[in-house]
Order: sequence, then C-alpha cells, then structure tokens
Amino acid sequence: MENNTPNRIKNPETPVPKTPQMNDRDFLNDALTTEKYISSSYSTALKEASHESLYRTIASVSRETDDCHRNLYNLMFKNGWYGLEKETPQTIQQSVQQFSNYMQSQDPYRGNVIQ
Repeated sequence: MENNTPNRIKNPETPVPKTPQMNDRDFLNDALTTEKYISSSYSTALKEASHESLYRTIASVSRETDDCHRNLYNLMFKNGWYGLEKETPQTIQQSVQQFSNYMQSQDPYRGNVIQ
C-alpha cells in the first residue's frame, strides 16, 4: 500500500541520500532487523534454560534487547521510515471472526466444560 493512503499511519519521511552506500535509514533498518532476530533467539533460550542463574542472566539481557528494539522502532517511526496500517472496523471484525472460527474448530478443550 502506498505511504500516502488514508489507512497508513506514518510521520513525514526524513530524506536520505539515494545512493548505493548505506544511509541512516539503511543502518537503522539493519539494526532493527537484527534486534528482532536476537529477541526471538532470547525468547527460545529463556524457555529452554536449564539453570536458574542462566535463566536470570538471559532474562536481563533479553529485556535490554527488547528496550533497544523499541528505541530503534521509535526512531524509525519518528523519521517516517516505519509506518503502520490503520485497521478499519471491518478488518478488525474479520480477524475476530477468523480467530473465533479457528478456536471453535481447533480448541482441544472444546466440549470439555469444567463444572
């Protein structure tokens, strides 16, 4: 979808040079992509840590990574280099209906009422 459509939430874009060399936007995008990957990896490591001290250490580093991820996102959004789609009531309702249908057909506890 184009950046200037009514359903796009985005700040005005800070211009960057259009050259083969990486610019500020490219560096931030690369860093944000790396933080997303690292956050996912820490999430797995937290679930599989076999020692409490190791778990606490990974949890602490994971929080720092999440904060860095958030700061990079905020900086990119502020500069207009990251945009979001504004959802309409119709698309929200479609998602709710899709999830409800999924839960009705896939819920392993369906029909098992606790009394």
